[in-house]
Amino acid sequence: MINARDLWSQRFQAHIKETSRYLKYIFNGHIAIAMFFFISALAYYYQRWLVDLPEDFPTAWVIGVVFGLAASYSPVRTLLKEPDLVFLLPAEHQLKGYFKRCLGYSFIIQLYLVFLVVAALGPLYFESYPELGMNHYLYMLVGLLVVKALNMFANWWMLKERNPVIRLTDQTIRTIVTISLFFFFAENELLFVGIVTIILVGLVIYIYQYSSKKAGLVFDLLVLKDQARMRTFYRIANMFTDVPHLRNTVKKRHALVRLLTTSIPYRQNETFTYLYRITFIRSSDYLGMYFRLIAIGGLAIWFVPNLWVKVAFAILFLYLSAFQMMSLWNHHRIIVWLDLYPVKKEWKQQAMLTFLKQLMLFQTILFTLLFLMQWNLTGVIIVAAGGTLFTYIFIQSYVKPRLV
Repeated sequence: MINARDLWSQRFQAHIKETSRYLKYIFNGHIAIAMFFFISALAYYYQRWLVDLPEDFPTAWVIGVVFGLAASYSPVRTLLKEPDLVFLLPAEHQLKGYFKRCLGYSFIIQLYLVFLVVAALGPLYFESYPELGMNHYLYMLVGLLVVKALNMFANWWMLKERNPVIRLTDQTIRTIVTISLFFFFAENELLFVGIVTIILVGLVIYIYQYSSKKAGLVFDLLVLKDQARMRTFYRIANMFTDVPHLRNTVKKRHALVRLLTTSIPYRQNETFTYLYRITFIRSSDYLGMYFRLIAIGGLAIWFVPNLWVKVAFAILFLYLSAFQMMSLWNHHRIIVWLDLYPVKKEWKQQAMLTFLKQLMLFQTILFTLLFLMQWNLTGVIIVAAGGTLFTYIFIQSYVKPRLV
């Protein structure tokens, strides 16, 4: 006989212990300070932008889309592990209390997203609809919490469905309906709010009836989804400290591999040049992170009006990207076969420094092109010279001493 409460307590305590180990590094890291500067600057210019907000700005659509996505994204954390496929699957009927606690925990930990969205869009809403007032926005907040709970139940019931196409179709339809609901809510079209709410509730009831005909939960799907979410957390934590049990996924990306490796000469001293480049392309950690940071930095540079803040963002995201790419050095540390390569350590170090310098200079060129597209010639000169100088100083004074 399985005690659902004791099982949940054990899993929850182990989960909190595991995540808290890495959260202390995340919130104490200097990258967190840099991101705090980034968010503070965006908040300042957000307030300045609101002063000159165009009258025809589609505030209702912005609120509808953002609120709708926040309400529709309602995953359930089950804290299940691979051995549970064998040991807990036969006792599924005894785990109702366990899964109820999973639903409650999942809803609570996602409230930060709800309140972040509400706080971020509040100034925009009050600037666009001053006549509706605070009470209407509070009603929207309550509606957001209720709709999110409905979507979470629907997501949970759909986890009995193994076909990913059906799950995706259901998620897409509910997302569209939810976005429509908050669009009409923002426009204060209460009649349409009522109609769309009835449609959403009808969808949720249909999903419940559809799922009740299924044999039971798809345990392997639950385990895979929980592992994917923990892998995402570990990737974030890996930005701040070493995560030894992080499981990396590998993608082929043949075209990109050929693009970055065809110019490498077939010589012994270029061994790690080849290895670092294909690792950067094929690993799930680096390529996406590198271009995400470039995209976020590029958006900040494009929309921030002050020249010196633009330059500060360019250098900041150049630093963030370089700092993250430094982990390439230790990516293969647990593979002992690399120690058998007849390759000098100096060649390995030089390969890392050269590749990191190329990534930083490429990012500097992209940021410089953004200034050129805005015809900001002063910014072009400052970012091109400053980014190149920062690249040299950062690699020689910070990176090189740490490659040991």
